[in-house]
Amino acid sequence: MLGFFKKKKNEPEKAVIYAPISGEAVESKEINDPTFAEEMLGKGMAIRPLEGKVYAPADGTVTMVFETKHAISITTKEGAELLIHIGLDTVSLKGKYFTAHVAENASVKKGDLLLAFDKEAIEAAGYDTISPVIVCNTDAYQSIREIAAGTVKAGDPILELKR
Repeated sequence: MLGFFKKKKNEPEKAVIYAPISGEAVESKEINDPTFAEEMLGKGMAIRPLEGKVYAPADGTVTMVFETKHAISITTKEGAELLIHIGLDTVSLKGKYFTAHVAENASVKKGDLLLAFDKEAIEAAGYDTISPVIVCNTDAYQSIREIAAGTVKAGDPILELKR
């Protein structure tokens, strides 16, 4: 999934990633997990969810729905390889409280429902629901800039990617 591809002739110079979840947009460094806080998987940001729905942050193709449904990967039509990870250590829930609404290789449009999760039950089980949104092929971009902070609604712009 970590891409090392060259820019194709007709690829746009800029792309925008939209909030997949309504909630509070925060910097990666605020994630209480070094894998995400130190951007080991790529640059991005996170959202502290207000509700348990995950929507497509751009038009693209679902490249992976994790078996435990706690995370999903999408390749946007502009070539950004995104990981949306619901909560920290939620893989331990083995799919409990998560529902997938799409399958691998599905074409999605911005705003399509991807996943649902029971936010309150996950938090009651002791898990942090902060949800990283990561550009895994960070090296394909000159810059990845956060363009949102504070409260966002699903569909609001959160990241600008520049080649």
